[in-house]
Amino acid sequence: MNSFSPFELLPSLLETLKEKKLNRPTEIQEKAIPLLMSGKSVVGVSETGSGKTLTYALPLLHQLKTLENQGQPVTEKSAPRALIMVPTRELGEQVSKVFKTLTHQTRLRVRPALGGMAFEQARRNIAETFEILLATPGRLVQLLDHKLVDLTDVRMLIFDEADQMLDQGFLPDSDSIVAACPAGLQMALFSATVSPSVQKLINNLFSKAEIIRTTGSGKIVKSLTTQNQMVKDGKRWPLFEKILKQKVTGGTLVFTNTREQCDKLTQELKEKGYACAMYRGEMDKNERRANLKKFRDGHLDLLVSTDLAARGLDLDHVGRVINYHLPEQMENYIHRAGRTARAGRAGLVINLVTERDGKLISQLSEKKALSLENKSKHPPKPPRTSAQKLKRQNSKNK
Repeated sequence: MNSFSPFELLPSLLETLKEKKLNRPTEIQEKAIPLLMSGKSVVGVSETGSGKTLTYALPLLHQLKTLENQGQPVTEKSAPRALIMVPTRELGEQVSKVFKTLTHQTRLRVRPALGGMAFEQARRNIAETFEILLATPGRLVQLLDHKLVDLTDVRMLIFDEADQMLDQGFLPDSDSIVAACPAGLQMALFSATVSPSVQKLINNLFSKAEIIRTTGSGKIVKSLTTQNQMVKDGKRWPLFEKILKQKVTGGTLVFTNTREQCDKLTQELKEKGYACAMYRGEMDKNERRANLKKFRDGHLDLLVSTDLAARGLDLDHVGRVINYHLPEQMENYIHRAGRTARAGRAGLVINLVTERDGKLISQLSEKKALSLENKSKHPPKPPRTSAQKLKRQNSKNK
């Protein structure tokens, strides 16, 4: 599909897409938008950087604005018509920016109620009339418990980055949130991978949904280069410093497995004179947000993190990911690798490998071998000769 026109979106949305030079839908958008436009519930499993936010934002805005145009505006305070669940404040702010660009012409109101912001601020945000509530699970449950929000007019419920959300223990709250919404509402779930907890949620709440898996879901993207560097005698730092001295376009995101490792590596980098910051759980949230902003804006080229930064965050300028410590699970590795080589751009992942990482490295080798095997089974078609092109053109003209 070469444009968004066949989706029959509102003219204001199509005009905004044109202004933003968003001309051609991605695979997940091409497959999921028509289903969402027709009112069906959808589970979309798609690789990071594939445009999942736009996939649900466009049908949602179309549906809500159409109701308003038909003379059915929102009239009740604190009673949204759509609910978007996100795992973290950072992802919520990212989603909010996407909606802000889309609602410039399609005048609808998005109100955040996110963890990390003061409860009073969240309460004020949702005190008046608005169409879309953007919330983290814990904060939404608080608002429901205090009877500060009414979900009985919700028409569409979205779970964004569900894998990360459920890792944080959201599963027990999901039933109560759905129960607070009308029966039979349209729902959508988007995730880069399907963990056992995500599968449990799908089985529980999405048994009748259309399930879409893009060809790149759960895979390492083609534009990514991977280098495995063996750590000798357990000495990571000399190898790591040698890698850091190699120039790369864009920022470098370094992953550790624990908060303690993150703290230790950040401190060591600073002592050695490297400008860096860290991003992990259990740190001051304002400091964490400030560190992320410096890195995202390019004021800082080096960010050390736990898996907290591995999922959902849209960091366009990351040119290199370094796994200072490799994760045990392939799912976490795919999320980390997905922070670079986004939207078809080139990227580099460098793994510091020890003997204990053998299982993961074997799985990576198997994935690569399978990918090469599939390519050999379906080789690209050779380019047409001039004679073949002429023959094809003549047959078209007949």
